[in-house]
Amino acid sequence: MSRTPADPSTRVGYVAWQTVHVMGTRLERALRSLNLTTAQHNALQHAVWVPGISAAEIARRTGFTPQSMGAAVNTLVDRGLLIRREHPSNRRTVQLTVTASGAKLAERARVVVERLDMEALAVLAPGEREVIRSLLLRMLAELNPDAVPTSDLRATS
Repeated sequence: MSRTPADPSTRVGYVAWQTVHVMGTRLERALRSLNLTTAQHNALQHAVWVPGISAAEIARRTGFTPQSMGAAVNTLVDRGLLIRREHPSNRRTVQLTVTASGAKLAERARVVVERLDMEALAVLAPGEREVIRSLLLRMLAELNPDAVPTSDLRATS
């Protein structure tokens, strides 16, 4: 007896994956106009948010491989958007600092990402947006605790 496969849209993981795929494709396309990849964008934004962060820490927070993040950081350094500095107490750790031109590009990218978010979320009421954000943060904290600052988790509890 053959089984009829279940409709994949009944599985949360499948719907989440489809949503991420569509949003990721739109993000990649929009960032391309700024000459950024998603890994470069993540590196640049994290260097703005957490001055002195390491590429390894950005990789942990974002889920990119250390190799991919290293390549992204190398490109941003070569373009003059990030500067590497030796950590004052740990010679094995390199801190990343955003340059003035890097900060300007990060701001332009932030505006692009906000526009994409607003377009994607336009179908939802403000209360629904906050519920989804809160639920996604809880899931993300379980799947990759490094990705979610504890202040974000407290705000959703």
